[in-house]
Amino acid sequence: DAPIGYISATKELCNYGRLDVWNPKAEEYYISPMEDDKCGWEEYWKNEETKLVHFIGKDNIVFHCIIFPAMLMAHGDYILADNVPANEFLNLEGQKISTSKNWAVWLNEYLVEFPDQQDVLRYVLTATAPETKDNDFTWKDFQARNNNELVAVFGNFINRVTVLTHKYFEGKVPMLMEVTEQDQAVIDELATYPAKISASIENYRFREALGEVMNVARLGNKYLADTEPWKVIKTDEDRVRTILHISLQIAANLEILIEPFLPFTADKLMKMLNYGGHKWEDAGTLNLLARGHQLNEPTLLFAKIEDEQVQAQIDKLNNSKAANAQANASLVPAKENIQFDDFGAMDIRVATITAAEKVEKTKKLLKLTVNTGLDERTVVSGIAE
Repeated sequence: DAPIGYISATKELCNYGRLDVWNPKAEEYYISPMEDDKCGWEEYWKNEETKLVHFIGKDNIVFHCIIFPAMLMAHGDYILADNVPANEFLNLEGQKISTSKNWAVWLNEYLVEFPDQQDVLRYVLTATAPETKDNDFTWKDFQARNNNELVAVFGNFINRVTVLTHKYFEGKVPMLMEVTEQDQAVIDELATYPAKISASIENYRFREALGEVMNVARLGNKYLADTEPWKVIKTDEDRVRTILHISLQIAANLEILIEPFLPFTADKLMKMLNYGGHKWEDAGTLNLLARGHQLNEPTLLFAKIEDEQVQAQIDKLNNSKAANAQANASLVPAKENIQFDDFGAMDIRVATITAAEKVEKTKKLLKLTVNTGLDERTVVSGIAE
């Protein structure tokens, strides 16, 4: 049964390391083998304290929920899966993904054609994950989600708050001054998100969890738009200190909350904010960045994806479709099905091979003597190799 291969794959991981799939320049298959004392494969498959989760497609439910568990129970030494989240199917541009027909998005090609945009693909795949019904990945939707969500919401908020902090306070986290009711409402709402996101993740509702993280970015954007620090700075600098202090704390919270989904983005944001070491338990508070903490220079987290880039990907798929159609057109049409009476007139028998010898001056041919039960016959078969 195929799932047994996951056990041997775990052994291979522990003995040799893992493939650096997100590095387009990786030449070696494996990187950084894990030490035995940190990666004993039996810890994954036999330790009762291990929580084993199988992420699969719906077509494999029977194997992971019936056949594989039955085999493990029969053996007796292996733990069973704690949960088996099974997704529906993800199609590509309205058609079933097929690697044999080149109707697919190849990761190595994506990393070359969209450099430094690993997280965009991760974001779109999570946001469109077919958790409860079949869904469709399209390049136009990929572009729209990047430009309208990652760039316009998440990236825009981070860019505005960091640029304004450098402009007004030399890139240092300003002091939190008087907190208004408006401020407190934002602070209270921020505190609710870590628990909601955690609950969604623990229940394997990753689309929902990612949506809540984006709501934190929307909270920050709305707060800046409502308070307008670029206008208030002319009359009340202390008020701007509070606005930017709270906004920077929201940005630091985003670094923690987005990391499970967009690790490369989280790393960029961490470097921009010039801090690190915070844990998930720290999220939801205004205690992440100290007063006077120096930020690094702002950089854009995401870049807009242009129509030409998307059209190039659509053209690649259309070229694959045309090539497949041409290949199919050259095939000899199948003959029409025979009637059952014609099939019934056939005499099909299983024969016993009683002798076999190679045909001289050939590599593949065997001369076989077969017993049909009625007579003996000699046939030639190309099964020598």
